[in-house]
Amino acid sequence: MPGHEDPLVIEERAEVVVIGSGFGGTAAAGALLAAGHDVLMIERGGWVDRDAGRAFAPTGGLASDLSGDLPYLTPGNGRRHVTGPHFCVGGPSVFFAAVSSRFRVADLAPALEIVRDSGAAWPFTYDDLEPFYGAAEQLLGVAGETGGDPTEPPRSGPFPQPLPPLAPVSIRLAEAAERLGLRPFRLPLAINYGIDASRQACTSCAFCDGFPCAIGAKNDHASASVPRLLRLGLRLRAETVVLRIHARGDRVSTLDAFDRRLGEPVRVRADAFVLAAGALASGHLLLESRLDNRGPGGRVVGHYLMRHCNAHVFGLFGRRPAPDNRFHKQLALHDFYFGHPGVRKPAGKLGSIQQMGTPEILAKMVPPRVGRALQPLIHHATGFLVIAEDQPAFENRLQLNPACRDRYGIPQLVIHHRYTPRDRAARRALIDQARHVLMQAGAMGSLVYPIRTFSHALGTVRMGRDPESSALDPFCRFRGIENLWVTDGSAFPTSGGVNPSLTITAVALRAAGDIVRFLGNGNGRPESRHDPDGRTPDRGP
Repeated sequence: MPGHEDPLVIEERAEVVVIGSGFGGTAAAGALLAAGHDVLMIERGGWVDRDAGRAFAPTGGLASDLSGDLPYLTPGNGRRHVTGPHFCVGGPSVFFAAVSSRFRVADLAPALEIVRDSGAAWPFTYDDLEPFYGAAEQLLGVAGETGGDPTEPPRSGPFPQPLPPLAPVSIRLAEAAERLGLRPFRLPLAINYGIDASRQACTSCAFCDGFPCAIGAKNDHASASVPRLLRLGLRLRAETVVLRIHARGDRVSTLDAFDRRLGEPVRVRADAFVLAAGALASGHLLLESRLDNRGPGGRVVGHYLMRHCNAHVFGLFGRRPAPDNRFHKQLALHDFYFGHPGVRKPAGKLGSIQQMGTPEILAKMVPPRVGRALQPLIHHATGFLVIAEDQPAFENRLQLNPACRDRYGIPQLVIHHRYTPRDRAARRALIDQARHVLMQAGAMGSLVYPIRTFSHALGTVRMGRDPESSALDPFCRFRGIENLWVTDGSAFPTSGGVNPSLTITAVALRAAGDIVRFLGNGNGRPESRHDPDGRTPDRGP
């Protein structure tokens, strides 16, 4: 089996190397291709078999049955839980729920009850990011409508496409919420409802959230983006494991990889490197490559891991609430996003409540014996996902276990994570509100299932203004290394209270502009890439 010292037999050269094909990697790759650059994308996984898509639901890209690699270790509460890393072309987008929300304006200037003493700070404002949000919505083909969200941020343009009508169960829940004085609104969804005539439009099946779309109607990157980028000249090396990134002085010189299809080691040279493997895998690779010692903020690499404090809240109904069994992840409630007079503890920001689209996912998430017991109830259940923003904590971190290595010689990743008391209190408050709506809609009882996956993993290589407390500069460039950027969720200083995929995409597009300027300046640092407060001089992607 290959190791770090094995002679490398395949040499490859590119102008830019992008590691990872998820939201941040594909967005950056597309922008760089559009600017005329030669881009090589390296993806550890292969293409997902969509014909078998309904047989599994990885729920966020952590499915050991699809990986075969050494599982991650998550010690806690006297036990050692094991979770398997999953990689594929398109990354988590293949399994995401298609919800594509912008952060709220105040999310990029988070309150003290969230930040505490962590030093977390976004190095730009919502206004700085807004043009890139518009470009991200175009890239993902987001369907949406404006005017209903009480926390809706300003936007400079319309959604790319309208939403289809509400399902009957969605109307039922919306009416129940309105009777309680709440303001339900439509979730923005990255689903092809006809905007892309070259692909099949959505048929509103129930297998969407947590499943790969069997017909490719969800606008995940494996369906909608990577094939288009390949036609534009993207070079994709799938099923290739990046082993280590090598830096000399203040630049990355090469990376070592292993092509699993050919069974051969690979060495890749490039002018610029973009790391977008996800908050867990990117931190893992940086620690293994010992790049955490390179910059002034290197001490935060692997730390401040966030994952949202989430739970599913299902109402149990006497009659099937959705007998048509169609897709119905359509509604959200933001009445409690920044707190609510009816919620005493915790004070301040809570997060969001979203309708759940597929009760089938419940049986996939719980242990097999529990899943079998729940099977008769599955189609009598419908409910919500609650997303409580979690506090960044230094002790929530990634650690290497050199005593246990996988078949490629990479040390096992150990994940240390524990929610704070405030995280759990915010989740409880949102659960209570979701239950009120379900009971108002006619539920006889409810079932709560806390989410334990890392589907919304964020942090670990955060950006910021202060070089001493952030590993990345305001454009996601790794401090201390001239030609390395990190463009996935690991760059987030805080987690917000909505799904992170659209913000990952927008931040990656913004970072891509910095990479283009770097390459256009002869691969040297431009004299002035941004003003002192971190704002980009150009107002759009």
